[in-house]
Amino acid sequence: MLVAGGILASRLAGLVRLQVFAHYFGLESDAADAFNAAFRIPNFLQNLFGEGALSASFIPVYAKLVSKGEGAVADRVAGAVGALLATVVAVLVLAGVVTTPFLIDVIAPGFTGEKRDLTIQLVRILFPGAGLLALSAWCLGVLNSHHRFLLSYAAPVMWNAAMIGTLLAFGGSSSLPQLAELLAWGSVVGSFVQFAVQVPVVLRVAPDLRFALDVASGHVRVVARNFTPVLISRGVVQVSAYVDALLASLLPTGAVTGLANAQLLYTLPVSLFGMSIAAAELPAMSGEAGTDDASHAQLRARLDAGLRRIAFFVVPSATAFLALGDVLVAALLQSGRFRHTDAVYVWGILAGASVGLLASTLGRLYASTYYALRDTRTPLRFAIVRVALTTALGYLCALPLPRLLGIAQVWGAAGLTASAGIAGWVELLLLRRGMNARIGTTGLAASYVAKLWTAALAGAAAAWAVKLALPPLPPVAAAVLIVGPYGLVFFAVTTALGLSELRSLLRRVR
Repeated sequence: MLVAGGILASRLAGLVRLQVFAHYFGLESDAADAFNAAFRIPNFLQNLFGEGALSASFIPVYAKLVSKGEGAVADRVAGAVGALLATVVAVLVLAGVVTTPFLIDVIAPGFTGEKRDLTIQLVRILFPGAGLLALSAWCLGVLNSHHRFLLSYAAPVMWNAAMIGTLLAFGGSSSLPQLAELLAWGSVVGSFVQFAVQVPVVLRVAPDLRFALDVASGHVRVVARNFTPVLISRGVVQVSAYVDALLASLLPTGAVTGLANAQLLYTLPVSLFGMSIAAAELPAMSGEAGTDDASHAQLRARLDAGLRRIAFFVVPSATAFLALGDVLVAALLQSGRFRHTDAVYVWGILAGASVGLLASTLGRLYASTYYALRDTRTPLRFAIVRVALTTALGYLCALPLPRLLGIAQVWGAAGLTASAGIAGWVELLLLRRGMNARIGTTGLAASYVAKLWTAALAGAAAAWAVKLALPPLPPVAAAVLIVGPYGLVFFAVTTALGLSELRSLLRRVR
């Protein structure tokens, strides 16, 4: 609940940032494409060394020491890992700033002239901020191991607030290229604040923390050894994201920004439900993980319960994106230069993403279970399979397929998200098969999934009936009147079918 609360706060702030960005930049502007492309490049550094990699390698070791009462040893390990991370990230930030023009040629070969020059300038500004966000992820690892979940996941609110403040302060008086540069500086300031607000609490829960390089420590070597496969896995996944960005840069103007807008929306349920449950379970699983049958039974119980909770919220989310995406996008983004036709375009990309939304969220929890068992290599192998499929299918669906179907080339962005979804299902099946061979049968019952989809489709039918009956209304008002019945019908049908997740959630809230 605390993780979900923190993620919800940060994601809502992110949605406000996206809405304000869309108001000032619109969809079809070179400055918007340049900023969104630039934003991805330093994020490669953050995602490589950020939360996912540290959670997989650092938390299992650190949380195990904390659970055994070895606080002083745990704090020394945390200090050594933090110092090592800061050193590596500083070197990579410097290298990234120097090599930015070459990175642009690889990541966005379709950008030329002033659009390319602006992207280079933005990347160089954003790189130091990405380094600070990587250090913020180290704070998250320490706090999560001490079961301090809310602050670490709510801290990105500060980062989003800095960017929103920059847009509001300068949006009305600056040209779009100038506003893009100011926004990049606002991002750097926000990154520093996000890191700084966590430091006092980290020092309080880890009083023996000292920053010192200590590669001789056995625990630090275990973290480093486990980190390498995760680093490669994250790198492979990021390469896939950048292949998508590269392919989008070859599509007409608007594809890069449309993909970025859709990504922020469809990653909301992944983060809010998949990441929250996986993040909360990882320290607990790490403390309980063992090789005996009793430990395996505990892991199966935790895993299956987590899978049910994830599916209960992600199935209706995927259905909403597929059936009501235009309503949602219009309510969130339709303002200023962002028109209704732009909302329909982003809806198409969201519909493609809905194909693999459930697989992506369930896969996070399976991966966390592997990490709790100190196995970071198996998820790496399956991630490589997924990325290879995403790359091949993404190329076919983004470039040749629209021409074969006789539709506008810009719709290739929807093919990118749909192909990623198909590959996500393949990865999930591989993760589940490997885990079942290790700890016994896990997964969702077919009857449970069928009930969820029945309830979601019933809600979508009710929402469409309301949508067709409504006169033209402002986007926000229409969304309230359409999405409200969708949620009410879904929860009513799941309750009638005997699913207990809603009652359990209400008990926790009370």
